Amino acid sequence: MAALAAAALLATVVPSAQAVAATAPRVDLTVLVVDDGGSAVGAITAELQGSGVPYRRIDLDDPNRPVLDTAFLSDSVDGRPRAKYQGIVLPHESAFGPDSAEATALQAYERTFGIPQVDAYTWAHPGVGLDYTDQGGWSGVLDGHRADVTTAGQAGPFRYLAGALTFEDNDPSISESYGYAGRPRAGYTSYLDVPVDGGGRASLVGEYAADGRRELVVTFAYNQYQRQFRALARGIVDWLTQGVHLGQSRNYLSVHVDDVFAPDARWDPALNCTPGDFDCVGGGDDAVNPIRMTAADAEYAAAWQKSSGFTLDMVYNGGQGEQWKTEHGGADALTDRLVADRAQYRWINHTYTHPFLGCLQDNAVVPWQCAKDTAGNTLWVSRSEISGQIRDNHNWAVGKGISVDRSELVTGEHSGLKTLPQQPVDNPNLAGALADNGVKWTGSDNSREPQQRSVGTGTVKTVPRHPMNVYYNVGTAAEMTDEYNWIYTSRADGGSGICESNPASTCLPAPLPTATGYADHIVPQEARTALSHVLGNDPRPHYVHQSNLAEERLLYPVLDRVLADYRALFAANAPLVNPAQKDVGTELNRRAAWEQAVAAGKVTAYRIGTTVTVKAPSGVTVPVTAPEGTRKKLLLGSTAFGTAYAGTRSAWTTPELLQTAVTLTLPTA
Repeated sequence: MAALAAAALLATVVPSAQAVAATAPRVDLTVLVVDDGGSAVGAITAELQGSGVPYRRIDLDDPNRPVLDTAFLSDSVDGRPRAKYQGIVLPHESAFGPDSAEATALQAYERTFGIPQVDAYTWAHPGVGLDYTDQGGWSGVLDGHRADVTTAGQAGPFRYLAGALTFEDNDPSISESYGYAGRPRAGYTSYLDVPVDGGGRASLVGEYAADGRRELVVTFAYNQYQRQFRALARGIVDWLTQGVHLGQSRNYLSVHVDDVFAPDARWDPALNCTPGDFDCVGGGDDAVNPIRMTAADAEYAAAWQKSSGFTLDMVYNGGQGEQWKTEHGGADALTDRLVADRAQYRWINHTYTHPFLGCLQDNAVVPWQCAKDTAGNTLWVSRSEISGQIRDNHNWAVGKGISVDRSELVTGEHSGLKTLPQQPVDNPNLAGALADNGVKWTGSDNSREPQQRSVGTGTVKTVPRHPMNVYYNVGTAAEMTDEYNWIYTSRADGGSGICESNPASTCLPAPLPTATGYADHIVPQEARTALSHVLGNDPRPHYVHQSNLAEERLLYPVLDRVLADYRALFAANAPLVNPAQKDVGTELNRRAAWEQAVAAGKVTAYRIGTTVTVKAPSGVTVPVTAPEGTRKKLLLGSTAFGTAYAGTRSAWTTPELLQTAVTLTLPTA
């Protein structure tokens, strides 16, 4: 299978016979997207954008759009013919009309330079190499249907998939995907197919080669969020770019467990709030029956990691552990167990005692507000206090033999960073305290600030984290479901009505049963959300709390579902990437610089024969994806390029010593 995959990929890298001339053409590494506003083209565009592939979008509905003619598509540079686009995305094969001048010019361009075309969504008919669906094919709603990657698909652009692909069916009352499965004709190679009545199979995705051109034909509807598209997206881009493109992608998953060593407050189903929170009327000033892991929970966590092949990030508060020990007879079996197993986890500083590090909070009003002095100035937690919280927690870990990276931090509640609406700016003392302790990456809440940003004027950057919908203040499935019902049911159904007043939310049709609601509804929904991030080339960590590893250990069913679904979908050559916080920060920082350089038109990249050249502004690291066997030019000789992932090689790279461009040599068949 590996040999077949390599041969198939190499065949796409070498230009067609018509494209090979005495002077090999230059093919610029940019994709042309012709957009009709439909979800299929939008999905492919989102994949290009998300993985860092440069593209130019043409809006078909824009009366002032450029006309696709020979001059638009190609020219010459230094006497060498140039193809301005390495691949074409069309809404369907007849986007300009079958006999129009634009269609004729585009087809001639594709033949001349060997440029592939994706038909984002069309129907099964002979014009794309398929029989009509009434000739032994099938059409209809695909929700819940299983499709299979063919032998050709696994040897070619979808070599990173395990084989089976089930179409999502999130709501039985709604048709989510419709498709046309046709039997292949001469010149058509199926990559994804389904069984049909009477025996045999019919295709949903495949390559149609005819008249010196190649088209990737997709005959089912989709959008950028659906799992079936997300699984196929990498292969679509790989096929479109003939295996060579700027940008790269991975499937990332890391999970931060906050408040380790500390207790978390518990939800009160009678009060519909959390005692100890200042806005919990009637709940008292102290948390009631707080939730904290036990030594048995820690043993389970270590065993689960080993059996699942996945490492958790323990985001710890050493001072809270010391306080617990003092209040409970001077012994703490949990801390002893976690410290004994310290090498099995990654560790992140969460401050010593988890105080709020923004403005001083005035809790006399609900919601709280920032306290002010008599002159009306906001009162802030001091630099020395913030710095001490970071320093003391780091030193505590070092004293326990725990390996912790000084550059990584998550403050309690992401405090110190701006907290809208009460605190619209960062604590002005935060940046200095971070610098005092060598912090370069500090966690932020992705639901509030999805983009990475600088803290103060220094070099510290945020690392946005996805909050998982497994609440910090619950230890049992019944508690979790009760609080979930309070948030997501209408006032008429006994809920808070938040879902009615918040335009970003929707209400449940009825409250979930507390005995089964977590397993039957919340777990699959949260696993689906997390997996969508994984499949979206999103490196941002997810975060939960130590309470989710305690009592009924609510986190594990979610993670088990995510891992099982992922491993059923992907082959061994596309493993989950489990990045540390600093690696996520670096990835996001590089992406931002790359996107800025591409948007400013400061990147030049092209292929001539088997040589790829990429030029970018000084200091900008370049993401490149290429086939196995690609080599990078050094000052003397060459070296293997990139790292293997999903059947290709990819890396963030820069020119070598005394070079002004990245130069790669592609393999030849």
